Amino acid sequence: MSLKSKFLNFFKIVFPSSFAELGIFIFFLIAYGALGSYFAQHYRIIFDARIPWDGYFSFDNKAIVMTGGSFERHPLSYYFFNWIRELAFYISNGKTGSNFRLTLAWLSNITISLSLIQVYKYLKNIVQLPIGLNLLIVAFFSVFSTNILLSFTPETYTYTLFLLVLFNYYTAVKFKKDKKIAGSALALAGVTIGGLTVTNIVKVFIPIIFEKGLFKSWKKFGNATLRVLLTCAAFIALYLYRIDFKYTNILSKSGEQYEKFSNVKSTPTWDMIYSYFFGGSILFPSFFIREKHNMKGFYYKAIFMDVYTSIIPYIFIGLLLLLILWSYFKNFKNKLVQILMISLLVDVLIHCVFRFGLHTSYIYGGHFIFVFPLLLGWLFFSYRDSPKMMSFFTSVLGVMLVYLLFNNYMRMWEFFEFVNQFYR
Repeated sequence: MSLKSKFLNFFKIVFPSSFAELGIFIFFLIAYGALGSYFAQHYRIIFDARIPWDGYFSFDNKAIVMTGGSFERHPLSYYFFNWIRELAFYISNGKTGSNFRLTLAWLSNITISLSLIQVYKYLKNIVQLPIGLNLLIVAFFSVFSTNILLSFTPETYTYTLFLLVLFNYYTAVKFKKDKKIAGSALALAGVTIGGLTVTNIVKVFIPIIFEKGLFKSWKKFGNATLRVLLTCAAFIALYLYRIDFKYTNILSKSGEQYEKFSNVKSTPTWDMIYSYFFGGSILFPSFFIREKHNMKGFYYKAIFMDVYTSIIPYIFIGLLLLLILWSYFKNFKNKLVQILMISLLVDVLIHCVFRFGLHTSYIYGGHFIFVFPLLLGWLFFSYRDSPKMMSFFTSVLGVMLVYLLFNNYMRMWEFFEFVNQFYR
């Protein structure tokens, strides 16, 4: 295949390639863009030079934009956010005012809107559902709390969400054609996805296990091993270069981070898993406000998510998890479903079992939340020959969409009140 053909194929995968996809993309650009633009023009919440972290829901906007984040967790994001920061400064004439914030918000808006397009492409081209169901699932996914927040938040999670769902769609396209993942694509995914959040590089290698005939041919196994090793070599080389080859800092800093973010005991573990890891990424709970300081004498108000206080949200999240597990076991022999579930289990292991950042695990939704709409799509696929079950699942998802939209809309008004009071 020529370089021109490869570029065109890449363009078709990443961007809208039909009028329906373009319409969906423009719709979400306008919807998310209106929200982000209003925040950027009237409030300092998106970027405030005095607040390095935790202004809202533990996002580190200023720290991420200015430095790319800590090297032990975000090894290569320094370079990525250099480009974003310089573009924002160019548009705002070197100032961190409303134009600077507006640029950051719209870059996030475009990225999240493209993520929704990737979900739509997966449902349409891989699962091959009717357009009505595709739109229902995408609409449901679009009002997840993670997508709403990331649509105007300059953070690593924003771009990680897009890269992960893009890689899963690319993988599904390859597998549908009984092809392997190209070494160049694997290396690019490893460097970009792992570079933004180091633990996510594991997810890049999951699909390799399911390549056709991998364990039946030494040649295929050797080729896969070589692709993995080259990806690891490229990632490690860039990582070491980023820290001037002082590799001992990785272990010491990682240990400090684990101790800092894994020993919170204020809330029962089961409720943090339910309300924060699963729930907070989808359905906003109630909020509470704390006073924080930037270690330089400046005090500010920060907003965080609380656990659920009503039975209805618990039922909602429980029902959604039931549908996801139903989809998984119904499609157990489908390797694309296995890839999605194993990817989700990586985050379950990190945050729920090892408890890293469990008390604020709602912010990690960008690492795994895309799995939910894709597995819902596979659930509909498994009952495509049963009109009654299709109608049942459509009705259930429709009711859940109405409740999700109402709840998250009301909670966003609470967020508006918070920024209006403290970040004008």
